[in-house]
Amino acid sequence: MLERYGHGGDLKTAEEAFDIPAQKFVDFSSNMNPFGPPPSVKEVLYHYTETIGQYPDPAVRGLRRKLAEKHQIDENSIVVGNGAAELIDLIVRALQPKLTTLAIPCFDEYGDAIRKTGGAIYEIKLSEHNHFTLHSNFEHLCEAAAAGSLFMLGSPNNPTGQLVDPELIHALLSRGAYVVVDEAFMDFVPDEAKYSLIHEATRNERLFVIRSMTKFYSVPGIRLGYIVGMPRTLSGLKRLQIPWSVNSLAQQIGEAVLDETEYAERTLLWLQEERTWLTAALQALGFVVNPSAANYLLVRIPKDAGLSASMLQLEMGKQGVLIRDASRFPGLDHTYIRVAIKLRMQNEQLLMALSKCLSIHR
Repeated sequence: MLERYGHGGDLKTAEEAFDIPAQKFVDFSSNMNPFGPPPSVKEVLYHYTETIGQYPDPAVRGLRRKLAEKHQIDENSIVVGNGAAELIDLIVRALQPKLTTLAIPCFDEYGDAIRKTGGAIYEIKLSEHNHFTLHSNFEHLCEAAAAGSLFMLGSPNNPTGQLVDPELIHALLSRGAYVVVDEAFMDFVPDEAKYSLIHEATRNERLFVIRSMTKFYSVPGIRLGYIVGMPRTLSGLKRLQIPWSVNSLAQQIGEAVLDETEYAERTLLWLQEERTWLTAALQALGFVVNPSAANYLLVRIPKDAGLSASMLQLEMGKQGVLIRDASRFPGLDHTYIRVAIKLRMQNEQLLMALSKCLSIHR
């Protein structure tokens, strides 16, 4: 099992499992921008030895200021953290919800954070028949809101790639619910202003938005994310955060990449074209591909393939291609895998390896 620690992108485990050097794998199990870090990251790394002997800014003022400019919000409405994972954990500890509603399948760490605090979980199962969208479950959502539930929702959701209609969030808030929206992959959405709830979070004490900076800028090794909410309601979260949670290298890289407008535009143009191409190519092999607004695809294995997700992951790994066994996500069965969208040459490698696996087992 490559998801030994609950995530994709574990090259060390893959190296041990397949006896292939980590650098030789083509990794479709983690959803990073395939262009790699933008040029400014190398510049920061080159000069970092000049400041490594200094403590990081405990208030992360420079990065918060730039994020505030980017989103046109008050910098006091932003708390920066050691990746989105830390912020998910912090907001749950700060709110201490007795009941939390999750729309499954979803990111495992929502449930992990809730269970650590002893909270109860109410699951709403999304259906492939509706492309795993939330709107078809509106009545169940409203019932949970009336019960005083906290909602943790991904938009785009991981692993489905589906966006949440902001009007649905507004309806939950109007019924008295607290809502945390995980927008870790929102940077990949060209019309993000239509779907992002960052501005609303600065005006509603029961709404919080979490963003990641590692996926879009392909810097997962530094761990960097931020949460947006009303300053008064974020104060409890800040009290729980350990000192110097965000190191100085992460802060400097975060400030630098926000100026990479050409890189961002290039990424959005590439993704729209490549997602369409890869979707069609996978469908031609017999896979069922869920529509996605993100840089990854939730895929169902053909019924006649004779392969489960774990079996296919094993066979692909032997060929040096890593995919995510999506049956590890609550609410999905053994027929689902998740693949990142990469550059054309890498995507062609994925298709060749999948085709080989299908031809052997059919």
